[in-house]
Amino acid sequence: MENIGIFEIVTGIVAFLLGCLATWLIITKALKTRSETIVREAEVEAEVIKKDKILQAKEKFLQLKSEHEKEINNRNQKVLSVENKLKQREVEFSRKQEEIQRKRKEVDTLRENLETQIELAGKKEDELSKMHKLQVDKLETISGLSAEEAKELLIESLKAEARTEAMSYINDIVDEAKINASKEAKKIVLNTIQRVATEAAVENSVTIFHIESDEIKGRIIGREGRNIRALEAATGVEIIVDDTPEAIVLSAFDPMRREIARLALHQLVIDGRIHPARIEEVVNKVHRQVEEEVIETGKRTTIDLGVHGLHPELIKLIGKMKYRSSYGQNLLQHSRETANLCAIMATELGLNAKKAKRAGLLHDIGKVSDEDPELPHATLGMKLAEKYKEKPDICNAIGAHHEEVEMTTLIAPIVQVCDAISGARPGARREIVESYLKRLKDLETIALNYPGVTKTYAIQAGRELRVIVGSEKITDKEAEEVSLEIAKKIQTEMTYPGQVKITVIRETRAISYAK
Repeated sequence: MENIGIFEIVTGIVAFLLGCLATWLIITKALKTRSETIVREAEVEAEVIKKDKILQAKEKFLQLKSEHEKEINNRNQKVLSVENKLKQREVEFSRKQEEIQRKRKEVDTLRENLETQIELAGKKEDELSKMHKLQVDKLETISGLSAEEAKELLIESLKAEARTEAMSYINDIVDEAKINASKEAKKIVLNTIQRVATEAAVENSVTIFHIESDEIKGRIIGREGRNIRALEAATGVEIIVDDTPEAIVLSAFDPMRREIARLALHQLVIDGRIHPARIEEVVNKVHRQVEEEVIETGKRTTIDLGVHGLHPELIKLIGKMKYRSSYGQNLLQHSRETANLCAIMATELGLNAKKAKRAGLLHDIGKVSDEDPELPHATLGMKLAEKYKEKPDICNAIGAHHEEVEMTTLIAPIVQVCDAISGARPGARREIVESYLKRLKDLETIALNYPGVTKTYAIQAGRELRVIVGSEKITDKEAEEVSLEIAKKIQTEMTYPGQVKITVIRETRAISYAK
């Protein structure tokens, strides 16, 4: 029984294995059939793709061929166009050459004709000269005078007659002009001068600073003179402390510097703290105050004279005139005087008094400007007026008052005359002071033009020039070279009495703050 059970199990397993084998054979056959089908489909699809690519390649080839042929045709057309142009130019050149040859022949023909005519004219001229000579000889024989003598007699006769008539007319005109013009001119000028009352403010080159007691002098000098040196370096003014009781002398050619030094000393003496750092602080503060006062002076001047609508920079230049002098005459007073004279004279002549006053006030602004000092002050003033939108007639009057430019308006001669009246009155100007101040200004300008120079001060009446340079720009060795170069330039370019000492100051400062 047990053997029969095992046999059945074995038989079942064999049957199962045969079934699996049959199934595997069926699946294998099916997969083989499927793979053959896929291969055939892939071959068909590959053939289709191959044909499409061949067609696309043929189309691309045809397209490129077409574009290439088109480009070749375009180039051929351009070449033909160029050849046609060259042929046309060649034809035109040939035509012009023929025309030139034709004109050359015409010119040669004309030249020959002219030469022939010139020869004929020469022969005729000779004949005419002979005939003229015969006629002159006959006239000389008849009159008993030579041709030159007759000509001189005729010229002298005409001259005498013309001179007599001209003198008669001239005398009549001059007499009438003297009667009318002299009377009117004297009337206008005298009325103008009589109606203006002025003060002659003559600027000196020193200012006296009064102190309460001589004890303050020692504090101003400071230990080993450090305070007075700091004051002189900051202001550019020579401070003279001598035996004069209760007085210190401030010496400088620039009135603005003297005023800054005077106000700074006043504040330092009142405050009591006098040391180098405080001195620099006070001087800077006073400098700003003086600049504000300059603007305020300009505004007051324009309000007093009734001149309105000026540019702020022009008002500032007018204020600066308070601290400038021209030949010893205060420039602001001179400009106010000229403005009033111009207004009165314009009124007498029936012209615009406001314009004349405006031109008179602005006529010397070129003297106080720092722009382009090489230009004449009248020309510089005219450019400044144009820059700040003044009217053309005002600009012309400013530029023409010393005849640097041509006068184009009636205001210009009025400004010129009134400027001369204001400057020519007795005591108005001093030529020596003006030349002295110009020499000191030139000294400072020469040194200031060197690179690295920050400040320059002419002191000791021009016998010493102090030059302050930036320590970060110039070394000690270069400072010596700058001193020598400035001395050489002053020797070659300027005329001065005695000698000028050039002191170059190079100062290094270390500043820090405790917070």
